Parts: sequence; structure tokens; C-alpha cells
Amino acid sequence: MKIRGERECTECGTRWSYYETGSIDCPACGSLHSVGTDDRTEHTDKPVSFDLTSIRNAIDDVPTDELADRTRDHCHEFVRQRGFVSGGDLRDLTDTYLAAAELHHVADIIARESSFALDEREELYFLSLLRDADTGTRPPATEVPSTLRAARGLAYANAISAYRRDLRTWLDARDRDLTSPERAALETLGEHVTRARMLDGDIEPEVADCLVEVTRDLADGLRGAGNEDAISRARDQLAELE
Repeated sequence: MKIRGERECTECGTRWSYYETGSIDCPACGSLHSVGTDDRTEHTDKPVSFDLTSIRNAIDDVPTDELADRTRDHCHEFVRQRGFVSGGDLRDLTDTYLAAAELHHVADIIARESSFALDEREELYFLSLLRDADTGTRPPATEVPSTLRAARGLAYANAISAYRRDLRTWLDARDRDLTSPERAALETLGEHVTRARMLDGDIEPEVADCLVEVTRDLADGLRGAGNEDAISRARDQLAELE
């Protein structure tokens, strides 16, 4: 969306940044009446906190499926509100976002499938995500149980798809013309993401991780006024996936 991010309250004159608060309410008096003081700027992100402490504190008090249900809803709300363009700047695809997205899908499997009997490895994996996701720590690909690998694959594919959409928005706002290598890399990444989503995420965790690295290299290259090294790394990684 496009919104005038720098606001001035018409009631008390307080000025604030929507990009920092995520709210059009005046932080001083609470009034909803304000005017924008800057040009309309591309903005898809809402600043929200991601804290799993309250859910972790309930680990010993509720069954695992109920714990998963609470976790799923909390992660979904965080992922739903976060975007990747803030005040006209392209943000990173962070480990915290990825961990939250994966935890959402893992928790969904556990909460939704009443017949899903967790073995020890699966439960430990869920709990490790719950322990560390809000610090941006992701378990390595080698630790993903085979029965939960689709959760990581689908989470990452959806995250990259959302990132590519915001990346396009950011590029369009700058009338940025892509070079042939840049365009080809973005299109090839999109093809891999589409394939992963069609498979419901059932891809090797190492492939999912590679797609994330490609996305980050492309973003770095496009933000760096044609950083050819980053674009080349992305193209090389995509070639290895063919």
C-alpha cells in the first residue's frame, strides 16, 4: 500500500512516523485525525513484535496439540503482518521471519492432525523451534525430521513468494529496469518456488535453504545498484539446482 508515513496530529500537533508505530493513532493524545507530511511511500510492513515467551511458559501445563494450536495462531499473526518494504526501503528476508513461518507450519501439522503421533525426534524439533524462533535461530537442514521437511519447504517457498512480490513492488516504485541476468534469475527463482509449492513443500531442506540464499543474494544485488557478484552467486546457485 501507499501511505503518507510521516504524520501530524490535527488535534495536538504531535508528529510521528507510521513506519515506526504501525498505527495512525496519535501516540500523544490518541486522536485518529492526522495528516501526512511526506510524499506517499511504498510500505508493506507493519512493525509487530514476535515473542513466544508466554507460549513457552505453558509447555508443562497444556497438551502438545494445544500448545501447537497456540503457537500456530501466534506465528500466523506475526507472518501475516510483516512485509518487506518499510518506508520505501527493501528489508531483508530475516531468519526470524523464516523461523516463524516454519514454526507456523510445523505447529499446524501437529495441531490439525489429531492422528499425528509425535515421535521423540519430531517433538524435540517442534520444541527447539518454539524455544528459539523468536531469536531468529533456525535448526540446520540436517536436523529436520523427514516427516516435517514439507513444513520447512512450504514455509520457505511461501516466504520467498511473498518476498518476490514485495521486491517487485519496490522495483516498480523506482522504475528500475532489470538487466537480462537479473530478470532471468528472478524468473528462475520463481519457477523453483512454484514447483516447491505444487509439491506442498516436499523438497529437500538443503534445497529450501539454497532458495533462501538465492533470494538474499538477488536482493543484495538489486539494492546494490547492480552488484554483479551477488547476482552471479544467485545464478550459480540456481544452476546447481537444475
